[in-house]
Amino acid sequence: MGFFSRQLSAIEFSRRNRLIIYYLVGLTALVSLYAVIYNVALARLEGVDQSIFASFEFIVQTMTTTGYGQDSGLWSHPLMFLFVSFAQISGIGIGFFTLRLIIIPLFTGAEVNLDDRLTPKQDHVIICEYRRDSAVLLDELEELGIEYVLISSDEENAKDLSDAGYSVIHGSPQDRGAFERASIDTARAVITDTGDANVNTILTVRSIDRHLDIIALTDDSSMRSALLDAGANTVLSPHGVLGHRLAEKVVSSFSTDLTDTIELGGELEITEIPIQHGNRLVGTRIRNSRIREETGANIIGAWIDGELQLPPHPDAVIRSNTVLLLSGPHEALEAFSEFTQPSRTLRRHDRIIVAGQGEVGQAAREVVVEEGLDVTTIDVRDRDGVDVVGDAGSEETLEAAGIETAGAIIVGLPNDSESLLTTVLARSLNPDIEILVRLSDTDATRKALSAGADYVLSVPRVSARMVARELRGEDILTPASQVRLLRVPAEPLAGSTLAESGIYEKTGCRVIAVEDESGFSSTIDPQRRFTGDERIVLVGSDEAVQQFRKQFDVSPVKEQE
Repeated sequence: MGFFSRQLSAIEFSRRNRLIIYYLVGLTALVSLYAVIYNVALARLEGVDQSIFASFEFIVQTMTTTGYGQDSGLWSHPLMFLFVSFAQISGIGIGFFTLRLIIIPLFTGAEVNLDDRLTPKQDHVIICEYRRDSAVLLDELEELGIEYVLISSDEENAKDLSDAGYSVIHGSPQDRGAFERASIDTARAVITDTGDANVNTILTVRSIDRHLDIIALTDDSSMRSALLDAGANTVLSPHGVLGHRLAEKVVSSFSTDLTDTIELGGELEITEIPIQHGNRLVGTRIRNSRIREETGANIIGAWIDGELQLPPHPDAVIRSNTVLLLSGPHEALEAFSEFTQPSRTLRRHDRIIVAGQGEVGQAAREVVVEEGLDVTTIDVRDRDGVDVVGDAGSEETLEAAGIETAGAIIVGLPNDSESLLTTVLARSLNPDIEILVRLSDTDATRKALSAGADYVLSVPRVSARMVARELRGEDILTPASQVRLLRVPAEPLAGSTLAESGIYEKTGCRVIAVEDESGFSSTIDPQRRFTGDERIVLVGSDEAVQQFRKQFDVSPVKEQE
């Protein structure tokens, strides 16, 4: 009982749930008190001695009006009549309270005061609006163990999210009162994604707390200076980052010089390589690829047919749009690039088409131009930097942009349906072209891969991970938008070996490197016994990393800028 009491006391209930618990406890106590009073009164005033359970049954029957008691012939004293009448009246009153407090909210959704659903908050994050699929970010924060409150000015959206179990209140991020209701006095940071109202929101927060950390998200990177001047500590532009990422990925396919890698420590780096149509590895089984023998690079994971394999099965067949996750020294990763696609001179037909000249398309175009590659841009609006004006989802427009002779196309359109259509048309007009796609809906990733895309990134996932990096300091790599790289202390593994820890079996994550006082090593001995002072680097899907945190209760190591 002591353990249960401690566990129960550690649980934080919302205001509404606390009220229900108090109500039920009070109701139980009242019924029990009535039963005892009735039992004693029956014995003292009427001379009738009966079981306390029979008295309890009578009180329940009376208060619920399911019956007025088989004991009615036992009373003659006036006080007994008065007590039974009081029990009947109080039972009716309690019935009304039960209906309003529990039954109506449960079955009709009549509860509208979202503030009552919040649990007490401490060291939490306040999120203002968030226009990039709120559930993706909120799920991310919940799995990271970061407390939050989302302020939404859309009452219906706020109620839907609250009904789904998220910590959401309805209010305006430009209203001081909304932040007070979100307990800004105990918050650690504010995230604002309110579009044109970002500056207003930042100034509102600064009027309450001049030192609170503010992270601003914007679709317009030109607003960075204005947001910083208004008081934001950090400005994130997910669309710009996504555009750069897509462009860096496509540029790397035209050169053996790898720049799109993450340094883990020592000489070890990690990168992701999409396998394009026409690649010499297409149709080859992992066991027969000879990648390690020929290049020195290690395959630590692969997205095959939309499924992540860590490590990939030796008999898995590499297909076009497979994404290989590789580790090794920089020279080995470059050797892999040479091994799969022999060095080629940039020619006129090694052009890159960028469909859409919004924030994503403009960021992608800048990278391509800086690398000295030819670029052809498509947009429905005639403006500076647009070469072909028209709908990218039409054969005529794609042909006018030279799709048949282009080496790659970056689809940066804001509408997912148009992006999928453009992907299908581009693949049909040029079977060998490399297709990289930006999506607004994370769930559309598999559709894009099925449509013929080689590489896909979703705005909600990139945005959520950028926020997670700011809040927790993670190293993140995103092939097909779902692989995460994490560096954590090995303290939970102290005294056990990697084999005994069961990390892969329990979570699906794979340890790819260990750092201790002697340095950084990618050679993992399953029988090595950890002291707890080491740091480990592991890779896994979003779900696997979340499961790792639940199982081992660790926080990522904060990286130095």
